[in-house]
This record gives sequence, C-alpha cells and structure tokens, in this order.
Amino acid sequence: MNALIFNCSPVRTGATAAMVQIIAEQLSARYETVTACIDDYSFRFCKGCRSCHKTGVCALPPDGAARIMAAFEAADIIVLAAPSYWADVPGQFKAFIDRCTPWSNTHEPHAALSGGKKGYAAVLRTGPGMQECERLTATVAHFLGHLEIPCCGSLCLTGVESRADIPANMQKILDFCDTI
Repeated sequence: MNALIFNCSPVRTGATAAMVQIIAEQLSARYETVTACIDDYSFRFCKGCRSCHKTGVCALPPDGAARIMAAFEAADIIVLAAPSYWADVPGQFKAFIDRCTPWSNTHEPHAALSGGKKGYAAVLRTGPGMQECERLTATVAHFLGHLEIPCCGSLCLTGVESRADIPANMQKILDFCDTI
C-alpha cells in the first residue's frame, strides 16, 4: 500500500514540515511512503467557469494541480497536514481545493479517483484553543468527502509556534500514526 503525506503549508522547513517528516518516518514501516509540499507545485487559480460541471475536465491547461491529483491517485492513504492561517487552511491549499472541482462529486459528470482510499487530517495552530483546529479538520474532511475519500482520523496540535515545538507533541503524533 502507498501513503502520501502532503504538506499543505508553503513553508518547506517549518513546524508542519517537521510533523510531516515524523508521520512519514512512522508510516514507512508499513507503507510505501511519499511526501510532498504544496510549494513544490505551480498551478493556476480556478476561474469559476464551471465548464468542468459539464465535462468533468478542467478548462485550464494541465499544471501542478493535475500532478498533485496524480499523486492522490497513486496513494491508498492520504494524510493532509495543514497549519492554521487566520483560522483556516493556507491560501495555497485552498486554491488547490478549488482546482479539484472536476473531481468533486457535487456535479455529473465528474472525474474520479479510484476507490478504497483513506484520508486523514493533521493540523496545527499557534494558539491554545481546539476550536480553530476543529475548523481546519472540518475543511480537510469536507474536501476529502467531495473526492469520495473518507476522513478516517485526525490530529490536532495547539500551541505550536515553530518547528521547536514539535518534539513536545511527539506522543500525540505517534498515537495518530498508530491509527493509520
């Protein structure tokens, strides 16, 4: 089985990247594991033209969004790791979600990923409250749901200002990995 751990933060070396690295190391004992960062891909914004609602194909030329979806297709397990940017997912990740409208089950026809995939959300924020983490987890679960991938679990870390705060959360990360 193949696992994709996707850093939805544009920061390749921050706290989210550190969390991704730990998750990948843990899962690599059980799965063929690939990591990627949203910043590794370049893609245009959705134009809202809705042509994909009629064709199931994006009207924009293929770009990084299609390459990310190819990575989703190759994976059996998809872990989406996102930090909080003003109480929601980073704009780069939201732009990618918008570009996934051709694969969304909200219209027919739509493109589709192969079945049997499982999704997971791993989110973190700087503040102490869980409400913001729950909002990010809901965004990830909503996105996965429209791709017909069940969100089978989540990890929510609070009080994470930087990469240096990740070791204090190691047991929570390890426990999360055990559920995958």
